[in-house]
Amino acid sequence: MRKLSLPLLLATVLTGAVLSACSPKFDWRDYRSNDAPYAVLFPGKPATQTRNIDLAGTEVSMTMAAAEVDGITFAVGSALLADAAKAQAALPAMKTALLKNIGASVTTDKVAAQSSGNGSAAAQQTTLDVEAKGTRNGEPMLLIGRFVAKDKRIYQVIIMGREKHIVRETVDTFLSSFKLN
Repeated sequence: MRKLSLPLLLATVLTGAVLSACSPKFDWRDYRSNDAPYAVLFPGKPATQTRNIDLAGTEVSMTMAAAEVDGITFAVGSALLADAAKAQAALPAMKTALLKNIGASVTTDKVAAQSSGNGSAAAQQTTLDVEAKGTRNGEPMLLIGRFVAKDKRIYQVIIMGREKHIVRETVDTFLSSFKLN
């Protein structure tokens, strides 16, 4: 058996330490919105911001909570509309606006609707799941999003970043943790 010299051993240990420091570290933490009735796990401490956006001619105040880890953005946006029918109609506009941000082409698109039985728009929950590829600054980007309308509220739950850095297990953890209260 060969023995490593002390300088070679130290170099090996330091290289390992440097490489492990460069890998993303997810510090999953429970987040409960003060503005909307939802909870989610973020991979780091989220920052929040509220701004007005236009969704197909309707101006709404959207609050975003977001955290970035290793160039990947994890975000949840929420807004309150005037009525449930407008919330349902706003989902496609919200999805389209986000896709335009990275010049994305949809690779997967799925719609699911649930209703509580009375048939009113207020009792319906619609979910749009989308996966899209685009570019930002010449680099391939991947966007995975879930858009939800329930009652008068709309939500966008997204992961966006360099395609090569997005790990499916992390995506699943984030998306499956999103719960409406």
